[in-house]
Amino acid sequence: MGIFTRDPSVRTVYGHTFKWTSKHTPAEDFHPLIYTYDKVGADALDSLDEIVPPVSLGFARKDIEETYEPKETEPQEKKRHRDLFKLVKEHGNSDEKLRKLWTEVNTVPEWVDWEQIERGQNVFWRYGGPSVTTLMFLSLLGGMGARRPVETLTRTGGFGANVVNRRLLETTQHTLGVHDGLEAIKPGGHGWESSVRVRLLHASVRKRIVQLAREQSGYYDVAAHGVPVNDLDCIGTINTFSATILWLGLPRQGICPRTQEIVDYLALWRWVAYLMGTPHDWLATPASAKAMMESLLVSEIAPSPKSSVLANNIITGFEGLGPTYASRGFMEAETYWLNGRQLAGELNIPRPSLYHTALVAGQCLFFMIMSYLCRSIPALDARHIKLARRGLYELLVHNKSKGGLGYKSKFAFKWIPDLVNVETPQGAPIPGRPKMSGALRHSGVERTALITLLFVGALFGSVAWLAVRAVAETDMLAKGLEHVHRIPYA
Repeated sequence: MGIFTRDPSVRTVYGHTFKWTSKHTPAEDFHPLIYTYDKVGADALDSLDEIVPPVSLGFARKDIEETYEPKETEPQEKKRHRDLFKLVKEHGNSDEKLRKLWTEVNTVPEWVDWEQIERGQNVFWRYGGPSVTTLMFLSLLGGMGARRPVETLTRTGGFGANVVNRRLLETTQHTLGVHDGLEAIKPGGHGWESSVRVRLLHASVRKRIVQLAREQSGYYDVAAHGVPVNDLDCIGTINTFSATILWLGLPRQGICPRTQEIVDYLALWRWVAYLMGTPHDWLATPASAKAMMESLLVSEIAPSPKSSVLANNIITGFEGLGPTYASRGFMEAETYWLNGRQLAGELNIPRPSLYHTALVAGQCLFFMIMSYLCRSIPALDARHIKLARRGLYELLVHNKSKGGLGYKSKFAFKWIPDLVNVETPQGAPIPGRPKMSGALRHSGVERTALITLLFVGALFGSVAWLAVRAVAETDMLAKGLEHVHRIPYA
């Protein structure tokens, strides 16, 4: 092949260039996966509906408090949700379908290495800041570019501008729980429990949308979009929390994970995928995981108008709120930085200013300095991981006064699809929010980014000035010596 001939196997998709190999999966081979799903979880939900029938769904779309617990004196119909996990645990030995699910999630496959799983958890905390940033702006917001899954998400109402903040903080709680120490992800731990709860939530969403599609023609096209929350959707979700972080999110912020870190992190998310009833063999090696990520980029990312609505709602819902207090402009710059111009543009995210783009560069510099410094010194790395684990969980889950969730989510079926509110509308910017955001706040990501940018700029400016001065002094010295050599001897 000549030097001017392009390799036909090399592809560039949304800013990511790679070589298509036999490990990659063509789009047509993915198609059958949109009609298959977690049958074990679905069957368990059917059994629960017979044992403890669901109450009226008249509260659909309402912003129900997760902490709500009905009093014993209240009528049964006022109970707003069933605790599906507790019901599975309670009836797991009396019903065959429930027993199958309970046995599966409590059985540890032979490929699970707990020491490796723990190392994988530490990878997340080692790069805590850039990892959470990736989850927010690339995995979740950029993930709205997947046209088919958006058809399900827009029908739940959980991505409305006024509720998306809490909806995504609940997702973050699950992510933090998965990484919150080895005991948390072992059977019986809270990260393990939340994974099973999310699995049951997925089954509930799937069943509800399919039921409504049968009741009203045109509500949801199963033939075109596939079964809601199907196997391919779930693979894509696990991919955004694993491979996407390793090969897109961290590198685009200037951080390259080590080979062993990649292997360990994939092993952790393979275990999580298993718990959630998702096909997981593609996570067995870095090569197959990276190929899956790239195959999904080619086949699944094709933003629709609904994609744009949900993506912009995420920015609207988080604008000016703690714990980041980020302005809309800064979040738009984050979106462009992590997803690239093409995808961000197709999601109809406004082009960011040079100022906000510079702030994102400053944040990346901060992440790079912290990440490479800590991981190069074992004692500092251990301390950093400990503080990040405790600090992020406290900030994003417990500390409601600073924008955290304020409670431990049970991942109940709260945002329920109905035939009235078929699609989630785009929310208007919330008045007063910009006043609470920006780099001049006493706290927040933009302030940290600005300080880092100014510090690094001053440092490089000082080094450049010293270098110029050294060159000038050397030149003056050289000229002085030349002048001395030219003076004739008396």
